[in-house]
This record gives sequence, C-alpha cells and structure tokens, in this order.
Amino acid sequence: MSRGRSDSGVWLRWCLVLFAVVSALGVCGPALYWRFKKSIALHGSNSKLSCPPCLCDCPPPLSLFQVAPGLANLSVSDCGSNDPDLKEEMEKQFVDLLSEELKLQESVAEAHTRHMNITLAEAKRVGSQYQREADKCIAATETCEQAREQAEAKLTRERKMTLMWEKRARQMGWEGE
Repeated sequence: MSRGRSDSGVWLRWCLVLFAVVSALGVCGPALYWRFKKSIALHGSNSKLSCPPCLCDCPPPLSLFQVAPGLANLSVSDCGSNDPDLKEEMEKQFVDLLSEELKLQESVAEAHTRHMNITLAEAKRVGSQYQREADKCIAATETCEQAREQAEAKLTRERKMTLMWEKRARQMGWEGE
C-alpha cells in the first residue's frame, strides 16, 4: 500500500516538473527564438538583413524653447498675478461663482421644502380620510352593539314568555313532545 502511494507521489512530482518546464518554455520561448534567429541571421549574412543608412536633409527638431520661449517656465499659480485688471476680473468671477452656487443651493432648498410641504399636506389628507373611515367604523360598531343588546334583551323576554306559556300548558295537561 505504501509503495502505491510513493509511486503516485513520484508521478505527481514528474508531472509538476514537466508542467513547469513547458510553462517556462511557453513564456520565454518566443523571446529566445527571435533572439537566436537574429544572431544567426546576422552572423550568416550581413548584407541581406542590414540596410544602408538613410540620408536625409531634415532640419533638427524644434525644442519647446524655440517654439514658445516664455512657455517653458510658465506656471499656473502666478498666471495674471502682475495684471491688476485680470486679478479684479478673476475675483469678480469668483464672487459670481459663489453667488451662483448660493442661488443654486437656495433653489434646491426651496424645491426640497416645497416637496416636503406637498408630502405633509398629502399625509394630513390621507390621515383625515383614515380618521373619517375609523369614525364610520366606530359608529357602525356602536350601532351593531346596540342592535345586539336589543336582540339579546328581546330573546331573553321571549324565552321567559315561552317558559311561562309552557308552564301553563303543562298545568293544563299538555305533556310536551
């Protein structure tokens, strides 16, 4: 029994090793293939794969300093700090933005209040409707209770009357059912 377990352990180890080798070749294989192919091709024939250098009369690329000399050391924080008119305009825009934000918050608050008032009025209406229905139910229950009490009183009188007539009938000789 222990031999079967050790055999399966050996097989498992071999399978894991084989899987690791195949995985490593799958990952690294394509890169190694192209590297070896280039080195073999370069050593085998230099003239086939190499091309002559390109000759062009292109001017050197322009740098940022040449395109816009003042743009390289421009920062956003000091933008317009020297211009009093621009500074005043920016402050006006800031004040306008703040006032617009306040107006927006005020309109949202008004809409919320309006919605709350409508909801409250609807709740009051529904509450009063339920109260009216409850009052109707209470009145109907009281009427039914009064009718039940009256019927119970009449039933009691009828039973007394029936017992009295039955007693008289027995006295007269009636034997009953």
